[in-house]
Amino acid sequence: MTADSTRRDVLIAAATTLSALSMTTAAAAQLSTRPPVPPSGPKKTLGMILFDGFELLDVFGPLEMFGMLKDRVEIVMIAPKAGPVKSGAGPAAIADFEFADAPRLDIVMIPGGIGTRREVNNADFLAAITAIAQATPQVATICTGSGLLAKTGLIDGIKATSNKMAWKWATAQGAKVLWVPHARWVEDGKYISSSGISAGTDMALGLIAKLYGKDMAQWVAHRAEYRWNDNAGDDPFAAMNGLTG
Repeated sequence: MTADSTRRDVLIAAATTLSALSMTTAAAAQLSTRPPVPPSGPKKTLGMILFDGFELLDVFGPLEMFGMLKDRVEIVMIAPKAGPVKSGAGPAAIADFEFADAPRLDIVMIPGGIGTRREVNNADFLAAITAIAQATPQVATICTGSGLLAKTGLIDGIKATSNKMAWKWATAQGAKVLWVPHARWVEDGKYISSSGISAGTDMALGLIAKLYGKDMAQWVAHRAEYRWNDNAGDDPFAAMNGLTG
């Protein structure tokens, strides 16, 4: 055997070893389909409020995150009437329950959307979400959904935020709310509110971190191939819309 052939055999063997190591490392680094924290205790029930003209991403961004936790969270849709509810963009979602028949919830979420401008003047709608929010341990709003909750008076004296492009309208719904203009999302007691549209997904992951730990929230984000902005105060859109504070 010549020196050249020996050198070639050594290089081939080394390359084969490196390839095997690389494959082993990649396999070890692959995201597990099993959550990092095992389930414990009974399932929580999350209710998403729907109304004509809701914002699609306000609803389905947060629900996609919580939907990764089927072993510990059940999701239901609630509206003034059961059945299809049309979004502001056109596509409809199906409400499982009408307000009168809604199950007891552990989490309730109130989205925003163009329909909020109508519902803030709907006494029956406001009375229904007031009753649900009062009875629910964790209340979340997305985008201008905080304007709806503000109109009920439940968050008077509570810190909250909202969509920065709709800031003037949203904050006008509750003069006694402690509005925080520069925030991706804000938590105050059992209430958690997020800024505009996409911020609801970051807020939902923040809520998952609160309920199940940050490792769980990161796992959910990674499964969704979503880059989670986990800094609740990182809000460039406030300055873009001339808001300070």
